[in-house]
Amino acid sequence: MHAAPDTKVHVTRHEDTFVITVRGEVDHDDTEDFVEAWAAADRAALPTTAVDLSQITFADSMLLNALLDARRRHADSGRELVLLGPLPPPVSRLLTVSGTLEHFAVADPGDGVAAPPVARPDPDGREDDHRE
Repeated sequence: MHAAPDTKVHVTRHEDTFVITVRGEVDHDDTEDFVEAWAAADRAALPTTAVDLSQITFADSMLLNALLDARRRHADSGRELVLLGPLPPPVSRLLTVSGTLEHFAVADPGDGVAAPPVARPDPDGREDDHRE
């Protein structure tokens, strides 16, 4: 998956962690990007997939469904899925109102919780050279 500067979903690989970074407004129009990102995470089959949601400004049920499906697939294959925060209000509200927040491991470095090391995309929108 090659990220263009305006792409909302970026994938990187850092040691034993596959990282999916999501930013901006996320809705049904982004479904294909998520399908590609989850497929890349499944192919990499690393012990942990971290989903950085800290840069999301809007999220709808598409994100919720994508996260729930990823959680199921990771559990079925014995891999860990971690949401990286801090969770912005749109994501926190979506997970809280749906009653699903408690079903996710959330690593929020702001709360002193150790998060997996994360390789961020380059400012020009290119992905990390160590991606899957």
